[in-house]
Amino acid sequence: MIRVAAVGDVHMDVDVLGRYRPSLEQLGGTADVLLLAGDLTRHGTVDEAQCVAREFGDLPVPVIAVLGNHDHHSDQPREVTKVLASAGITVLEGDGITISCRDAKLGVAGVKGFGGGFAGRCASMFGEPEIKDFVRTTERSANRLQAALLSLDCDVLVAMTHYAPVPDTLCGEPLEIYPFLGSYLLGHAIDAAPTALAVHGHAHAGVERGITPGGVRVRNVAHPVIRQAYSVYQLELPSASRMPVSQGAGRGIDSLSNDV
Repeated sequence: MIRVAAVGDVHMDVDVLGRYRPSLEQLGGTADVLLLAGDLTRHGTVDEAQCVAREFGDLPVPVIAVLGNHDHHSDQPREVTKVLASAGITVLEGDGITISCRDAKLGVAGVKGFGGGFAGRCASMFGEPEIKDFVRTTERSANRLQAALLSLDCDVLVAMTHYAPVPDTLCGEPLEIYPFLGSYLLGHAIDAAPTALAVHGHAHAGVERGITPGGVRVRNVAHPVIRQAYSVYQLELPSASRMPVSQGAGRGIDSLSNDV
């Protein structure tokens, strides 16, 4: 098993410092990696990013993140990313990384993602240029995620986004805002590769569990949903010797928990 811890939407600022740290310091015995699924700050400022670095930096396991819409609010995503990187946190945006876990390789591909809606109720590349730009942004993001997933040579493959790739995990959110919470294009990108698990945040009033049309398990790890410092997912390794993702990866998953 490879143990993947994940949480999103922690919205750090000075008043949140210390909330997660006691549980995070126990990660070495609980998980092999920690994924942060965006909205790490409240308003995307450098000061808030420094709070994220203090809370989630220097942990006993690798920390990999994507940014969320809140992290872009102050138009400083590069500066936020730089602060996180200085604390040893890897920030993905249309790229991926492989890490060694338990004599195996875990691949993580990440992108913030964007909105647009889901099959049958989604925006299309038609009409005004503003709508076309909206859809084009999502298409670019999904294409980059797919390319990153397919590029990784690993035993187990995980996709991380901030926006939701399926509507399942949005249940509880108002239907009117589904198009601003995610896009089916992200789900298609995830299904294009032998992905074992997809994690996202963003939907505070949603539910934890979902599945893509292709059968990939999806987990909404937004902190208001999981209500703990992180959730841990156990991913089964292929029974055969290590193989590149182009030949397949296991999709077994069990959920564990670690309360704040």
